[in-house]
Amino acid sequence: MATANPVEQFGSMQGRSPEEAKFFWTGGPIEVAPRTWFQSMFSGCTGFETDDGLVLVDTGTATFGPVLAERLRQRTAAPVHTAIYTHGHVDHAFGLGPFLVEGQAPPTVIGHRAMRRRFERYGRTAGHNTAINNRQFAGIPKHDEIDRASAIRFEHPDHLPDVYYDDHLEIVVGGVTFELHHCRSETDDHTWVFCPDRGVLCPGDMIIWGVPNAGNPQKVQRYPWDWAAGLREMAAKHPSTLTPGHGGPVVDDPDLVQRILLETAAYLDAIVEQTLVALEDGSPPHVDIVRSVVIPDSDSPWLQPVYDEGEFIVRNVIRWFGGWWDGRPSDLKPAPRAAVAGELVALAGGPTVLLDRVDALAAEGRLAEASHLADLALEADPTDPDTCRRVAAHYEARAEGESSLMAVNIFRSAAEYARAGRPFA
Repeated sequence: MATANPVEQFGSMQGRSPEEAKFFWTGGPIEVAPRTWFQSMFSGCTGFETDDGLVLVDTGTATFGPVLAERLRQRTAAPVHTAIYTHGHVDHAFGLGPFLVEGQAPPTVIGHRAMRRRFERYGRTAGHNTAINNRQFAGIPKHDEIDRASAIRFEHPDHLPDVYYDDHLEIVVGGVTFELHHCRSETDDHTWVFCPDRGVLCPGDMIIWGVPNAGNPQKVQRYPWDWAAGLREMAAKHPSTLTPGHGGPVVDDPDLVQRILLETAAYLDAIVEQTLVALEDGSPPHVDIVRSVVIPDSDSPWLQPVYDEGEFIVRNVIRWFGGWWDGRPSDLKPAPRAAVAGELVALAGGPTVLLDRVDALAAEGRLAEASHLADLALEADPTDPDTCRRVAAHYEARAEGESSLMAVNIFRSAAEYARAGRPFA
Protein backbone atom coordinates (compact mmCIF):
# COMPACT_ATOMS: atom_id res chain seq x y z
CA MET A 1 0.00 0.00 0.00
CA ALA A 2 1.65 3.26 -1.11
CA THR A 3 0.96 6.55 0.58
CA ALA A 4 0.19 9.78 -1.22
CA ASN A 5 2.98 12.18 -2.06
CA PRO A 6 3.95 13.43 1.42
CA VAL A 7 4.17 17.08 0.41
CA GLU A 8 0.67 16.90 -1.06
CA GLN A 9 -0.61 14.85 1.86
CA PHE A 10 0.38 17.37 4.52
CA GLY A 11 0.09 20.46 2.35
CA SER A 12 -3.60 20.04 1.55
CA MET A 13 -6.39 21.19 3.84
CA GLN A 14 -9.01 19.47 1.69
CA GLY A 15 -11.37 17.40 3.78
CA ARG A 16 -9.93 18.57 7.10
CA SER A 17 -12.03 19.96 9.90
CA PRO A 18 -11.29 23.53 11.05
CA GLU A 19 -9.52 22.09 14.09
CA GLU A 20 -7.37 19.74 11.99
CA ALA A 21 -6.58 22.55 9.59
CA LYS A 22 -5.03 24.53 12.45
CA PHE A 23 -2.78 21.62 13.41
CA PHE A 24 -1.80 20.84 9.80
CA TRP A 25 -1.48 24.50 8.77
CA THR A 26 0.89 24.86 5.84
CA GLY A 27 2.13 28.24 4.73
CA GLY A 28 4.64 31.00 4.92
CA PRO A 29 7.09 32.46 5.05
CA ILE A 30 5.24 35.01 7.17
CA GLU A 31 7.22 37.91 8.63
CA VAL A 32 6.36 37.59 12.32
CA ALA A 33 8.88 40.21 13.53
CA PRO A 34 11.55 42.37 11.85
CA ARG A 35 13.82 40.12 9.77
CA THR A 36 12.07 37.05 11.23
CA TRP A 37 10.02 34.56 9.21
CA PHE A 38 7.90 31.56 10.11
CA GLN A 39 6.71 28.81 7.81
CA SER A 40 5.31 25.34 8.22
CA MET A 41 5.11 22.13 6.23
CA PHE A 42 3.58 19.77 8.78
CA SER A 43 6.06 21.15 11.36
CA GLY A 44 7.21 24.74 11.82
CA CYS A 45 10.52 26.47 11.13
CA THR A 46 11.45 29.97 12.29
CA GLY A 47 14.27 31.91 10.64
CA PHE A 48 15.86 34.91 12.38
CA GLU A 49 18.07 37.00 10.11
CA THR A 50 20.93 38.71 11.96
CA ASP A 51 23.99 40.67 10.84
CA ASP A 52 26.06 37.49 11.22
CA GLY A 53 23.63 35.17 9.39
CA LEU A 54 20.48 33.16 10.03
CA VAL A 55 19.46 31.50 13.25
CA LEU A 56 17.05 28.66 12.48
CA VAL A 57 14.78 27.15 15.09
CA ASP A 58 13.92 23.71 13.69
CA THR A 59 14.43 22.56 10.12
CA GLY A 60 11.60 20.17 9.21
CA THR A 61 11.92 16.62 7.94
CA ALA A 62 14.39 15.37 5.36
CA THR A 63 11.46 15.32 2.92
CA PHE A 64 10.05 18.76 3.70
CA GLY A 65 13.34 20.55 4.44
CA PRO A 66 13.93 21.43 0.77
CA VAL A 67 10.45 22.96 0.52
CA LEU A 68 10.93 25.03 3.67
CA ALA A 69 14.39 26.14 2.56
CA GLU A 70 13.20 27.20 -0.88
CA ARG A 71 10.44 29.28 0.67
CA LEU A 72 12.71 30.95 3.20
CA ARG A 73 15.16 31.85 0.45
CA GLN A 74 12.40 33.99 -1.07
CA ARG A 75 13.03 36.34 1.87
CA THR A 76 16.74 36.11 2.65
CA ALA A 77 19.96 34.83 1.13
CA ALA A 78 21.88 34.97 4.42
CA PRO A 79 23.93 31.89 5.32
CA VAL A 80 22.91 29.78 8.27
CA HIS A 81 24.97 30.77 11.29
CA THR A 82 23.20 28.64 13.93
CA ALA A 83 20.52 25.96 13.94
CA ILE A 84 18.67 25.11 17.15
CA TYR A 85 16.74 21.84 17.36
CA THR A 86 13.85 22.09 19.81
CA HIS A 87 14.01 18.28 20.01
CA GLY A 88 15.26 15.34 18.04
CA HIS A 89 12.07 14.20 16.33
CA VAL A 90 12.43 13.60 12.61
CA ASP A 91 10.05 16.44 11.71
CA HIS A 92 12.17 19.03 13.52
CA ALA A 93 15.85 18.08 13.29
CA PHE A 94 16.41 16.30 9.98
CA GLY A 95 16.04 18.99 7.31
CA LEU A 96 18.98 21.38 7.79
CA GLY A 97 21.05 20.54 4.69
CA PRO A 98 18.92 22.33 2.07
CA PHE A 99 19.02 25.59 4.07
CA LEU A 100 22.80 25.87 3.74
CA VAL A 101 24.08 28.16 0.98
CA GLU A 102 26.91 27.09 -1.27
CA GLY A 103 30.34 27.76 0.18
CA GLN A 104 29.14 28.84 3.60
CA ALA A 105 30.98 27.89 6.79
CA PRO A 106 29.48 24.96 8.71
CA PRO A 107 26.77 26.26 11.03
CA THR A 108 26.71 25.78 14.78
CA VAL A 109 24.03 23.22 15.67
CA ILE A 110 22.62 23.26 19.21
CA GLY A 111 20.52 20.71 21.05
CA HIS A 112 19.88 19.52 24.58
CA ARG A 113 22.30 16.93 25.92
CA ALA A 114 19.63 14.20 26.03
CA MET A 115 19.46 14.34 22.22
CA ARG A 116 22.52 12.11 22.01
CA ARG A 117 20.63 9.30 23.76
CA ARG A 118 17.65 9.81 21.45
CA PHE A 119 19.67 9.21 18.31
CA GLU A 120 21.36 6.19 19.88
CA ARG A 121 17.91 4.79 20.63
CA TYR A 122 16.75 5.48 17.08
CA GLY A 123 19.70 3.48 15.81
CA ARG A 124 18.71 0.50 17.96
CA THR A 125 14.98 0.63 17.17
CA ALA A 126 14.67 1.82 13.58
CA GLY A 127 12.30 -0.97 12.55
CA HIS A 128 10.11 -0.50 15.59
CA ASN A 129 9.87 3.26 15.05
CA THR A 130 9.08 2.85 11.38
CA ALA A 131 6.25 0.44 12.20
CA ILE A 132 4.65 2.54 14.94
CA ASN A 133 4.86 5.73 12.89
CA ASN A 134 3.22 4.01 9.93
CA ARG A 135 0.36 3.12 12.25
CA GLN A 136 0.23 6.61 13.75
CA PHE A 137 0.41 8.66 10.55
CA ALA A 138 -0.72 6.34 7.75
CA GLY A 139 -3.02 3.85 9.49
CA ILE A 140 -1.12 0.85 8.15
CA PRO A 141 0.40 -1.92 10.24
CA LYS A 142 3.70 -2.96 8.64
CA HIS A 143 6.71 -1.00 7.51
CA ASP A 144 7.00 -3.02 4.31
CA GLU A 145 3.60 -1.80 3.17
CA ILE A 146 4.64 1.84 2.81
CA ASP A 147 6.21 3.43 -0.23
CA ARG A 148 9.93 3.25 0.50
CA ALA A 149 10.51 6.61 -1.17
CA SER A 150 8.41 8.34 1.48
CA ALA A 151 9.45 6.21 4.47
CA ILE A 152 10.98 8.08 7.40
CA ARG A 153 14.58 7.22 8.27
CA PHE A 154 14.94 6.67 12.01
CA GLU A 155 18.62 7.02 12.71
CA HIS A 156 20.17 10.45 13.18
CA PRO A 157 20.17 13.67 11.13
CA ASP A 158 22.97 14.43 8.71
CA HIS A 159 23.81 17.49 10.81
CA LEU A 160 24.17 16.47 14.44
CA PRO A 161 24.49 19.05 17.22
CA ASP A 162 28.03 20.15 17.97
CA VAL A 163 26.95 22.16 21.01
CA TYR A 164 24.97 20.50 23.79
CA TYR A 165 23.62 22.23 26.87
CA ASP A 166 21.94 21.12 30.11
CA ASP A 167 19.40 23.55 31.62
CA HIS A 168 19.72 27.03 30.11
CA LEU A 169 21.87 28.59 27.42
CA GLU A 170 22.01 32.14 26.12
CA ILE A 171 23.62 32.95 22.80
CA VAL A 172 24.09 36.21 20.91
CA VAL A 173 24.31 36.11 17.11
CA GLY A 174 24.73 39.30 15.15
CA GLY A 175 23.72 41.34 18.18
CA VAL A 176 20.47 39.37 18.70
CA THR A 177 19.96 37.43 21.92
CA PHE A 178 18.41 33.95 22.05
CA GLU A 179 17.47 32.20 25.29
CA LEU A 180 17.37 28.39 25.25
CA HIS A 181 15.53 26.60 28.05
CA HIS A 182 15.32 22.85 28.60
CA CYS A 183 11.92 21.45 29.59
CA ARG A 184 10.94 17.80 29.66
CA SER A 185 7.59 17.77 27.89
CA GLU A 186 6.79 15.87 24.71
CA THR A 187 10.38 14.63 24.90
CA ASP A 188 13.16 14.52 27.46
CA ASP A 189 15.41 16.57 25.15
CA HIS A 190 13.01 19.44 24.52
CA THR A 191 14.12 23.07 24.19
CA TRP A 192 12.01 26.19 23.99
CA VAL A 193 13.57 29.34 22.58
CA PHE A 194 12.79 32.98 23.33
CA CYS A 195 14.20 35.93 21.40
CA PRO A 196 13.62 38.90 23.75
CA ASP A 197 14.90 41.43 21.21
CA ARG A 198 12.04 40.54 18.85
CA GLY A 199 9.45 39.23 21.31
CA VAL A 200 9.27 35.85 19.53
CA LEU A 201 8.67 32.59 21.39
CA CYS A 202 9.47 29.28 19.69
CA PRO A 203 7.97 26.58 21.95
CA GLY A 204 8.63 23.64 19.66
CA ASP A 205 6.02 20.93 20.17
CA MET A 206 5.00 22.31 23.54
CA ILE A 207 2.34 24.17 21.51
CA ILE A 208 0.82 22.41 18.47
CA TRP A 209 -2.73 23.80 18.00
CA GLY A 210 -4.21 20.74 19.64
CA VAL A 211 -4.29 18.83 22.90
CA PRO A 212 -0.63 18.46 23.91
CA ASN A 213 1.07 15.33 22.64
CA ALA A 214 1.59 14.19 26.21
CA GLY A 215 -0.01 10.76 26.01
CA ASN A 216 0.98 9.17 22.69
CA PRO A 217 0.08 5.48 23.19
CA GLN A 218 2.97 4.07 21.14
CA LYS A 219 5.81 6.35 22.15
CA VAL A 220 8.20 6.77 25.06
CA GLN A 221 7.41 8.64 28.26
CA ARG A 222 6.00 12.17 28.19
CA TYR A 223 6.17 14.66 31.08
CA PRO A 224 2.94 16.71 31.40
CA TRP A 225 3.77 18.03 34.90
CA ASP A 226 7.08 19.56 33.75
CA TRP A 227 5.37 20.66 30.56
CA ALA A 228 2.82 22.76 32.47
CA ALA A 229 5.56 24.41 34.52
CA GLY A 230 7.50 25.20 31.34
CA LEU A 231 4.48 26.84 29.74
CA ARG A 232 4.17 29.13 32.75
CA GLU A 233 7.86 30.01 32.48
CA MET A 234 7.24 30.98 28.86
CA ALA A 235 4.28 33.14 29.84
CA ALA A 236 6.46 34.96 32.37
CA LYS A 237 8.65 36.13 29.47
CA HIS A 238 5.61 38.02 28.05
CA PRO A 239 6.21 37.13 24.38
CA SER A 240 4.19 39.02 21.80
CA THR A 241 4.54 36.42 19.01
CA LEU A 242 4.40 32.62 19.09
CA THR A 243 5.67 30.30 16.35
CA PRO A 244 4.50 26.78 17.24
CA GLY A 245 5.86 23.35 16.49
CA HIS A 246 2.75 22.63 14.42
CA GLY A 247 0.14 25.02 13.10
CA GLY A 248 0.13 28.69 12.28
CA PRO A 249 1.79 31.54 14.18
CA VAL A 250 0.26 34.09 16.56
CA VAL A 251 1.74 37.44 15.52
CA ASP A 252 1.97 40.54 17.71
CA ASP A 253 -0.87 39.49 20.03
CA PRO A 254 0.61 39.12 23.54
CA ASP A 255 -2.79 38.60 25.19
CA LEU A 256 -3.61 35.64 22.96
CA VAL A 257 -0.15 34.16 23.46
CA GLN A 258 -0.62 34.38 27.23
CA ARG A 259 -4.01 32.73 27.01
CA ILE A 260 -2.73 29.84 24.89
CA LEU A 261 0.19 29.17 27.22
CA LEU A 262 -1.73 29.41 30.49
CA GLU A 263 -4.84 27.53 29.36
CA THR A 264 -2.68 24.69 28.09
CA ALA A 265 -0.78 24.59 31.39
CA ALA A 266 -4.06 24.47 33.35
CA TYR A 267 -5.35 21.64 31.12
CA LEU A 268 -2.27 19.51 31.82
CA ASP A 269 -2.25 20.30 35.53
CA ALA A 270 -5.90 19.25 35.88
CA ILE A 271 -5.22 15.85 34.32
CA VAL A 272 -2.04 15.24 36.33
CA GLU A 273 -3.58 16.21 39.67
CA GLN A 274 -6.71 14.09 39.18
CA THR A 275 -4.63 11.10 38.15
CA LEU A 276 -2.42 11.38 41.22
CA VAL A 277 -5.45 11.64 43.50
CA ALA A 278 -6.85 8.46 41.95
CA LEU A 279 -3.51 6.65 42.32
CA GLU A 280 -3.35 7.66 45.97
CA ASP A 281 -6.74 6.06 46.62
CA GLY A 282 -5.35 2.55 47.00
CA SER A 283 -3.74 2.29 43.54
CA PRO A 284 -6.79 0.84 41.78
CA PRO A 285 -6.58 -0.87 38.38
CA HIS A 286 -5.40 1.51 35.70
CA VAL A 287 -8.62 1.39 33.72
CA ASP A 288 -10.53 2.57 36.80
CA ILE A 289 -8.16 5.51 37.18
CA VAL A 290 -8.64 6.46 33.53
CA ARG A 291 -12.41 6.39 33.91
CA SER A 292 -12.32 8.48 37.09
CA VAL A 293 -10.42 11.42 35.58
CA VAL A 294 -12.62 14.14 34.10
CA ILE A 295 -10.85 15.52 31.04
CA PRO A 296 -11.18 19.33 30.95
CA ASP A 297 -13.60 20.51 28.29
CA SER A 298 -12.51 23.46 26.19
CA ASP A 299 -13.75 25.35 23.16
CA SER A 300 -10.29 26.79 22.54
CA PRO A 301 -8.88 25.72 19.16
CA TRP A 302 -5.50 24.98 20.74
CA LEU A 303 -7.04 22.38 23.07
CA GLN A 304 -8.96 20.18 20.63
CA PRO A 305 -8.14 16.43 20.44
CA VAL A 306 -7.01 16.43 16.82
CA TYR A 307 -3.69 14.63 17.41
CA ASP A 308 -3.43 13.35 20.97
CA GLU A 309 -6.19 13.23 23.59
CA GLY A 310 -6.70 13.54 27.33
CA GLU A 311 -7.34 9.86 28.06
CA PHE A 312 -3.93 8.97 26.68
CA ILE A 313 -2.30 11.66 28.85
CA VAL A 314 -3.82 10.03 31.96
CA ARG A 315 -2.21 6.74 31.00
CA ASN A 316 1.17 8.41 30.56
CA VAL A 317 0.96 9.88 34.06
CA ILE A 318 0.14 6.43 35.42
CA ARG A 319 3.07 4.95 33.53
CA TRP A 320 5.52 7.37 35.16
CA PHE A 321 4.27 7.02 38.72
CA GLY A 322 3.33 3.35 38.56
CA GLY A 323 4.55 0.04 37.18
CA TRP A 324 3.76 -1.88 34.01
CA TRP A 325 1.13 -4.09 35.68
CA ASP A 326 -2.35 -2.68 35.10
CA GLY A 327 -3.77 -3.88 38.42
CA ARG A 328 -5.90 -6.75 37.09
CA PRO A 329 -4.70 -10.05 38.68
CA SER A 330 -5.05 -12.14 35.52
CA ASP A 331 -2.82 -9.69 33.65
CA LEU A 332 0.13 -10.18 36.00
CA LYS A 333 1.10 -13.48 34.34
CA PRO A 334 -1.46 -13.83 31.56
CA ALA A 335 -2.22 -16.79 29.36
CA PRO A 336 -1.69 -16.40 25.61
CA ARG A 337 -4.39 -14.18 24.16
CA ALA A 338 -5.34 -16.78 21.56
CA ALA A 339 -5.98 -19.37 24.28
CA VAL A 340 -8.21 -17.04 26.28
CA ALA A 341 -10.04 -15.96 23.13
CA GLY A 342 -10.64 -19.59 22.16
CA GLU A 343 -12.22 -20.36 25.53
CA LEU A 344 -14.48 -17.30 25.52
CA VAL A 345 -15.57 -17.71 21.91
CA ALA A 346 -16.44 -21.35 22.59
CA LEU A 347 -18.52 -20.30 25.60
CA ALA A 348 -20.30 -17.72 23.47
CA GLY A 349 -21.26 -20.34 20.89
CA GLY A 350 -18.76 -19.50 18.18
CA PRO A 351 -17.34 -16.44 16.41
CA THR A 352 -20.54 -15.73 14.45
CA VAL A 353 -22.54 -15.34 17.66
CA LEU A 354 -19.84 -13.08 19.10
CA LEU A 355 -19.69 -10.94 15.97
CA ASP A 356 -23.45 -10.59 15.89
CA ARG A 357 -23.15 -9.16 19.37
CA VAL A 358 -20.39 -6.84 18.13
CA ASP A 359 -22.80 -5.47 15.54
CA ALA A 360 -25.56 -5.06 18.10
CA LEU A 361 -23.34 -3.20 20.55
CA ALA A 362 -21.99 -0.99 17.80
CA ALA A 363 -25.51 -0.12 16.72
CA GLU A 364 -26.14 1.06 20.29
CA GLY A 365 -23.02 3.23 20.15
CA ARG A 366 -21.14 0.95 22.57
CA LEU A 367 -18.04 0.75 20.39
CA ALA A 368 -15.54 0.17 23.20
CA GLU A 369 -17.35 -2.94 24.43
CA ALA A 370 -17.83 -4.14 20.88
CA SER A 371 -14.09 -3.82 20.20
CA HIS A 372 -13.20 -6.21 23.02
CA LEU A 373 -15.48 -8.85 21.52
CA ALA A 374 -14.18 -8.20 18.01
CA ASP A 375 -10.63 -8.78 19.22
CA LEU A 376 -11.61 -12.08 20.80
CA ALA A 377 -13.31 -13.30 17.63
CA LEU A 378 -10.26 -12.56 15.49
CA GLU A 379 -7.78 -13.95 17.99
CA ALA A 380 -9.76 -17.19 18.30
CA ASP A 381 -9.85 -17.82 14.54
CA PRO A 382 -7.78 -15.45 12.38
CA THR A 383 -8.06 -17.81 9.40
CA ASP A 384 -11.82 -17.39 8.88
CA PRO A 385 -12.44 -14.90 6.02
CA ASP A 386 -15.84 -13.81 7.32
CA THR A 387 -14.43 -13.11 10.78
CA CYS A 388 -11.59 -11.09 9.28
CA ARG A 389 -13.99 -9.09 7.10
CA ARG A 390 -16.41 -8.28 9.93
CA VAL A 391 -13.69 -7.30 12.40
CA ALA A 392 -12.07 -5.07 9.79
CA ALA A 393 -15.42 -3.40 9.11
CA HIS A 394 -15.89 -2.79 12.83
CA TYR A 395 -12.54 -1.04 13.21
CA GLU A 396 -13.07 1.05 10.09
CA ALA A 397 -16.34 2.23 11.59
CA ARG A 398 -14.72 2.92 14.95
CA ALA A 399 -11.98 4.97 13.29
CA GLU A 400 -14.64 7.14 11.66
CA GLY A 401 -16.00 8.06 15.07
CA GLU A 402 -12.69 9.21 16.57
CA SER A 403 -11.23 12.73 16.53
CA SER A 404 -7.54 12.33 17.38
CA LEU A 405 -5.17 11.34 14.60
CA MET A 406 -3.62 8.68 16.83
CA ALA A 407 -6.88 6.90 17.64
CA VAL A 408 -8.13 7.17 14.05
CA ASN A 409 -5.02 5.67 12.52
CA ILE A 410 -4.42 2.97 15.14
CA PHE A 411 -7.98 1.74 14.56
CA ARG A 412 -7.43 1.90 10.80
CA SER A 413 -4.29 -0.17 11.16
CA ALA A 414 -6.31 -2.65 13.25
CA ALA A 415 -8.67 -2.99 10.29
CA GLU A 416 -5.69 -3.70 8.03
CA TYR A 417 -4.42 -6.35 10.46
CA ALA A 418 -7.84 -7.98 10.46
CA ARG A 419 -8.06 -8.05 6.66
CA ALA A 420 -4.70 -9.83 6.61
CA GLY A 421 -5.88 -12.38 9.17
CA ARG A 422 -3.46 -11.14 11.80
CA PRO A 423 -4.47 -10.73 15.43
CA PHE A 424 -3.31 -7.48 16.96
CA ALA A 425 -1.36 -8.93 19.87
